[in-house]
Amino acid sequence: MSDTRTPGMAPLKGVRIVDLCMGWAGPLATRHMADMGADVIKVESCERFDWWRSWEATPEWIEDDGAEKSVAFNTVNRNKRDITLDLEHPEGRQLLLQLVGTANAVVENYSGGVLPKLNLGFEEFKQAKEDIILLSMPAFGSNGPWKNFRAYGSTVEQASGLPHLNGESDDPPTMHHVAYGDANGGLNGAAALLVALRHQNRTGEGQFVDLSQVESMFALAVHGILEYAATETAPARTGNASQSMAPHGTYPCKEEDSWVVIQIMDENQWQRLQQLVGNPLQQFGVLADRIKKRERLDQTISIWTQDQDARELMFRLQQSGVPAAATHTSAGLLGDEHLRSRGYWQWLERAVVGRQPNPSPPYRQGPDPYAISSPAPTLGQHNEEVLGDILGLDASELARLEAMGIIGKRPRMRTG
Repeated sequence: MSDTRTPGMAPLKGVRIVDLCMGWAGPLATRHMADMGADVIKVESCERFDWWRSWEATPEWIEDDGAEKSVAFNTVNRNKRDITLDLEHPEGRQLLLQLVGTANAVVENYSGGVLPKLNLGFEEFKQAKEDIILLSMPAFGSNGPWKNFRAYGSTVEQASGLPHLNGESDDPPTMHHVAYGDANGGLNGAAALLVALRHQNRTGEGQFVDLSQVESMFALAVHGILEYAATETAPARTGNASQSMAPHGTYPCKEEDSWVVIQIMDENQWQRLQQLVGNPLQQFGVLADRIKKRERLDQTISIWTQDQDARELMFRLQQSGVPAAATHTSAGLLGDEHLRSRGYWQWLERAVVGRQPNPSPPYRQGPDPYAISSPAPTLGQHNEEVLGDILGLDASELARLEAMGIIGKRPRMRTG
């Protein structure tokens, strides 16, 4: 895979990262590296492939090329190369260590017990490359009594305390089911890896970087943690409402499933809203009165918004000095004129699934986004390129490894 991006648009060109990650958090961290020009080599196996391809294989799924149809996998693995190695086989393990010997860093987000079972870890990677960086991203970190616990998005969300802050006052704790721990972990992992790479470049030293996905989540729940620390009282769940602002909510508009958010932060904004709405809002007074009558206030505003176009209303409110925003749907974001003007969506042809949109990195060095040079790789797509060109294996050796099941390009049913 050649990278035709100019050096200014590929600040990590020349850096190689071995990606042992699955799911969202680790692959997102390495995607940031790949977007910035690093040579990221993703390592899967034909039996233990990235679970974002699928949780398990069936004969029908394999026959239907299911491994290449996952939107989630294809989104977080663009700009990477992909090889397969059975790390439970001695030859597969040894080939991985040889590859690590050519790399700057290794990234993994397995649960804590996986690498030790494979007789792999920071010490083994250091023997392969003295200055290697290992970024480890287990859910709860690499030490402590929970270090070996498996966790997924919902587990991490619960462990962060965030659901206790979400939902209506009479509801139980409310899950978002968005796996925020993965997204936050991936961003923090990318930042930590950049710092480690800078240290490596300046000193010639590698290091073990320990990242907890749960601790990455605390930034989203910090208001609850700090309020309890200060008052010994947990904040109440208020849904869309605010304890210090009214109105503060989401109001229906005339298009199906279209809404406008209105947030009044001071009395000047309230007076402007009163002028726009007219008589219906004259029955409500200062903030304390509006909070006391919140339910009736929201009903009154909903009657006013329900016959209006959400975007047109948003602009009218904003022009009057009232904070407001029309909510976006997924379809709306894909066609949004602002994102289009910034070249945010980059469309690439991908094997099996055809032409697909790829979101640009949210950071850029100029007016244009980082160019996405290749779509997510197919399973084992770069076996010959990496194992041959980098590790020096010839065609007969590759054929032998494939016959033994150590490498391959199609998923297999697990045998144990």
